Amino acid sequence: MMVGFVWIGALSGFGKNSFVHIRDRGLDYPLIVHVHAVVFVGWLVLFAVQLALIRSHRVEFHKRLGLAGAGLAAVMVVLGPATALVSSTARYAVTHATPVFLPIQMTNTISFAGLVAAGLLLRGAPSAHKRLMLLSLFHISAPGFNRLLNHIISAPLGRSVPGQFVDMFGFSVLLIVALGAYDLATRRRLHPAFVLGAVWSLAWQVLGIAGKVSDTGHAFSLYLIGH
Repeated sequence: MMVGFVWIGALSGFGKNSFVHIRDRGLDYPLIVHVHAVVFVGWLVLFAVQLALIRSHRVEFHKRLGLAGAGLAAVMVVLGPATALVSSTARYAVTHATPVFLPIQMTNTISFAGLVAAGLLLRGAPSAHKRLMLLSLFHISAPGFNRLLNHIISAPLGRSVPGQFVDMFGFSVLLIVALGAYDLATRRRLHPAFVLGAVWSLAWQVLGIAGKVSDTGHAFSLYLIGH
């Protein structure tokens, strides 16, 4: 169910965003943006396939496919920031607006990389591996939710800092809470991997928002694009 909700968030958010962009400006995305879209959708597909393999008890194939997943994750860790930098640089050349989302895009990548790396290192401990990989998926799903669904729950908070946090990470945090609730319902306690992974994820989310709203974060964003 949680993975299905991530699909809903990604397709609704990016689908709406892409439709509006193509309607107003055509297919003028830089090539790297198209590559980024294919790779990240590929990650969602791979995650769903891996989940199906576990549920059908095809564990050995799941493990072999996991090697491809490790390679794809490495590509994402490089491609995500590269896409953000190219897009932000191109947008700045036209608008001269500070790319305030760059700190969030960078911290998202760091958090994702840490969770996936920990999940792969603990692949011999299925309960920890599953939770860490789910947390990585929740974290990387934030941009999709931000483009549509998060606006619904952040609206009452306006443009306050808490409002901006909910606007960026609202549904991702709800999924983290849901995973914790699942632990409490099925295990009567939180799994240590969940606790550490959730703290890691939330810490980077807070740091990303701090970068988005602070002068220091804005200066860092301009530095990253050479200004």
